[in-house]
Amino acid sequence: MTVTDAWNGPIGLHWADHPDRYNTMLARFDEPLFDAAAIGAEDRVVDIGCGSGPSTRIAARRAPRGRVTGVDVSVPLIERARALTDPQEFPSVSYELGDAQVHPFEPGGYDVAISRGGVMFFADHIAAFTNIARALRPGGRLAFICPQPPLPDSGEREALGLPASLLGQEHPVENSVAVAMASLSDPERVRKVLGAAGFEEIGIAPVTATTCWGRDAADAVDFFVSRTPGLTVSDATRASMTDSLLPYETAEGVLLRAGVWVVGARRPLRPAVRQEPAGAGGRCSYQR
Repeated sequence: MTVTDAWNGPIGLHWADHPDRYNTMLARFDEPLFDAAAIGAEDRVVDIGCGSGPSTRIAARRAPRGRVTGVDVSVPLIERARALTDPQEFPSVSYELGDAQVHPFEPGGYDVAISRGGVMFFADHIAAFTNIARALRPGGRLAFICPQPPLPDSGEREALGLPASLLGQEHPVENSVAVAMASLSDPERVRKVLGAAGFEEIGIAPVTATTCWGRDAADAVDFFVSRTPGLTVSDATRASMTDSLLPYETAEGVLLRAGVWVVGARRPLRPAVRQEPAGAGGRCSYQR
């Protein structure tokens, strides 16, 4: 099963069924993402991998005289985003089903591209970011977050490994998504990909925050188990999973520290000039 299949299958359906839950997990990364995006009141914004639309709606509040388009490859998530977005409150918001790697964006149609964790899943990152760059006006901005490698002392590694380690079985759909999520975890790879796609002024900053996985350990386990439809879990296994999360219970819920990279970049104001090798008659070519 491909990642796109997963987002149109069990994983996408689960995210669509639990938008508040997933939004709460990611909400503490919103401020650094939108600080990097620096959205203006009249900006045209495209939200890549918009999911159920929380970041799209935040962008719309920051661009009250602009327009915001959310794009996602997942049918259930796009449908949920449309259902959760009040057209009276957000008249400038629209959603489009599509893969941003090949989506026919209007060339130069946007001032800012944002992504709250959707850009890791492209099959070809250079092709995808090149397409996104074309969608930006010259000088347009890109801002996104992507996961750092799991922090060794955060509890995140143990929490994300629970389905496989404590349930004692493989989850190929979850695993394929996990591999894709790590595809931009190396900052040097991010710089190379964005540079090859034509971006400049690339900045990458580490941000650490807590993610909330449940009201308490038992609630977090229920959530973990629900991510695999039809899974039967014994009382003993459920108790072991609950015990493993008890150290992370707080008055605010089960909190696990997680790290992301906040990435910012810009489309050049002018095409880059590339000098041809000696003997080419002194000509130069222009490369987008």
